[in-house]
Amino acid sequence: MLFSGRRRLSYLYVREGWRRVSRRLSIGRVSTLRFTGSTPNRLIVAPTDLRAVDPFVAEEILAGRFPLAGRVLDTEGESPFEIDLPSREFAARLHSFGWLRHLRAIREDAGFVRLRQIVDDWIGTHGRDLGGIAWDADIMAQRIIAWLSHSPVVLRNAEHGFYRRFLKSLALQVRYLRHIADTVRDGEQRLRVRLALAMASVSMPASPSAIRKASRHLDLELDRQILPDGSHFSRSPRAGLELLLDLLPLRQTYVNLGHDVPSRLIPCIDRMYPALRFFRHQGGELALFNGATSVLAHELASVLRYDETAGEPFRSLPHAHYERMAMENTVVIMDTGRPLSVDLSRSAHAGCLSFEMSSGKTRFVVNSGAPKFAGERFRQMARMTAAHSTVTVNDTSSSRFSQSRFLGPIMTSGVKHVTAARKDEAGGLESVTASHDGYLAAFGLVHERGIGVLNGGRMVRGRDRLSHADGSDPEASDTAIAVARFHIHPAVAIRQNSAREIFLTAPDGEIWLFACQDGDLAVEEDIFFADPSGIRASQQLTVTFAIAQQPEIQWTFSRAN
Repeated sequence: MLFSGRRRLSYLYVREGWRRVSRRLSIGRVSTLRFTGSTPNRLIVAPTDLRAVDPFVAEEILAGRFPLAGRVLDTEGESPFEIDLPSREFAARLHSFGWLRHLRAIREDAGFVRLRQIVDDWIGTHGRDLGGIAWDADIMAQRIIAWLSHSPVVLRNAEHGFYRRFLKSLALQVRYLRHIADTVRDGEQRLRVRLALAMASVSMPASPSAIRKASRHLDLELDRQILPDGSHFSRSPRAGLELLLDLLPLRQTYVNLGHDVPSRLIPCIDRMYPALRFFRHQGGELALFNGATSVLAHELASVLRYDETAGEPFRSLPHAHYERMAMENTVVIMDTGRPLSVDLSRSAHAGCLSFEMSSGKTRFVVNSGAPKFAGERFRQMARMTAAHSTVTVNDTSSSRFSQSRFLGPIMTSGVKHVTAARKDEAGGLESVTASHDGYLAAFGLVHERGIGVLNGGRMVRGRDRLSHADGSDPEASDTAIAVARFHIHPAVAIRQNSAREIFLTAPDGEIWLFACQDGDLAVEEDIFFADPSGIRASQQLTVTFAIAQQPEIQWTFSRAN
């Protein structure tokens, strides 16, 4: 196994090295002269931005204070593009120009003048230097979409000189992005690049062949990345929402201009809606799996408003490998899969067999989620198995991540095989039994979990078992200690009733009782990464058990009022 692990790591190093060399050869010498060309004389249309507008943010930006990525940068009269920025995440948000949408709240001419000055500062500072974070493909794609969508605000009452500089820079960015599109790392960012290029092809003057080519490339990427069950192949609930926020305006732009809509665009959107509803708890929040974080309720509502496939969420996503059990007001969503490729594991979490449980509008059991603005250290902490409502062995994650800067935070070992079986009974039981081998190499153990919703949704019953691959119990000499974690949403109050029972009370007064007769039950401090306000303290329930003496535990959540 050691040799196999080293051989795989060597392969990954060679693979990444070849990818970088190929990209450099493909791009060649980078300079603005190479990508200069004709400047369009106008923009044809400004696609709609479905994201919410905050007038307060607009006021802050016009006053020289940029509230981005959980920080507020006071520029003190200087250009934000010429001073030190507080974090890489802040820089990414600043250069992507997503904040332009808030400037739609501008009502006075002085505000439009100040906005043009900010954009002009970017053009003068970064518009000719094709390097650094400002010219990262994903950030560039977001910026192109933002400049196109909010061009009426940026160009309102603009003098001819600025108008030409804006269009010239936009055309340069599009040409450069088109050139590097094939070299972009696989995943959501590659699809966003193709989406931005398709949007530019219909929003700016272009030949019919250029429009068809951009449409064809978008179709190919949609076919690759949107699975038959409608989920994104990163397995992240957040990815589907973010992509729909851009795909919906693109679809409408094609329709409004009378162009042929890319053949895969509408079918993919129609598939994505049921998948989005699959991950949605009844309170409106998305489940926190594989990089998902807090989602603004009005953004989700603005996307769902265009849903023409209204219906009940699926019970399973067989291609993304998730299961949903729902009865009356109770919903349980369970992760029964693993990353679909090495490249897609960069943002994946080691949360196999984790679950979330909600009742009514309250999420009771959650995963810790991904931090929205925190640095890399917290982002990697959030990916560990201990940050998910599942079982760890000897405080080890079920999948391990690379610590190499060269490879990036990919998964290098861990879960290879996951099995899952679903059973729905007419008498009122929905259950899933699944297992993974993430602890097999290190401890010789397989984790099996069974979860069922019964009694009209008033009870959730679970079982966790650790055994050898052949199903036999661990030896008496095995010293491994397992911990089953149940991360409780910060809004839920916890009160221990006895050594074996804990009451969970929702803000609306709904009460559930957690009971476990096995192992050592405790309430421990926790961290919730996905709160809208940022990282915050929370609590978790833990059941600790020595697998040699007790390889299996059983537990229940039951409605108490």
